[in-house]
Amino acid sequence: MAPTSTARPSFSRGAGAPRRQGGAGGSRRGAPAGRGRRSTFERPKPEFDHKTIKVRRVARVVSGGRRFSFSVALVAGDRNGRVSVGVGKAGDTALAIEKALNQAKRAMIRVNLTDKKSIAHETFAKFKAAQVTLRPAAGRGLVAGSATRVVLSLAGIHDVNAKVVSRSKDKLNIARATVLALSDLQTRTKKPPVETK
Repeated sequence: MAPTSTARPSFSRGAGAPRRQGGAGGSRRGAPAGRGRRSTFERPKPEFDHKTIKVRRVARVVSGGRRFSFSVALVAGDRNGRVSVGVGKAGDTALAIEKALNQAKRAMIRVNLTDKKSIAHETFAKFKAAQVTLRPAAGRGLVAGSATRVVLSLAGIHDVNAKVVSRSKDKLNIARATVLALSDLQTRTKKPPVETK
């Protein structure tokens, strides 16, 4: 009696064997969902632009040692006549910036500008050791440096010659002096009050 041969199962795919079709979630090499699509969501434009002018690391001695925090000074404005300076202190830089921006929004001033986004007359202001002079300069653009340029730029002011006439190098004091000088401006188009008899 001849021994019966047992045929092994063939794992090779024949010519007529149907191929497996992977499902939508079966392939790991596919592009992630939504990769080629552009999001229609747009972030709302902030009301005020801001620029940091000073960052300090402050240490306070407590019973357990020294505790560090950050002090941030920034200038905020809408580039259309409103500007201010804010200072914030926190243990994190981002939180200090947020506090400074909130303070600047609360102390915002409206600058009296001419039709050409310049100032009507010369003005001067002093804050602590910082002294700033602003003069109108038609056709010359914004001639300023240090924190004065930041304040004037965020206020949307053009054709102004600004000069720091003191030896102070503190950017926060210079920025505050510039804001004080802008707050004293008056427009030429303003009519004097009429006296009533």
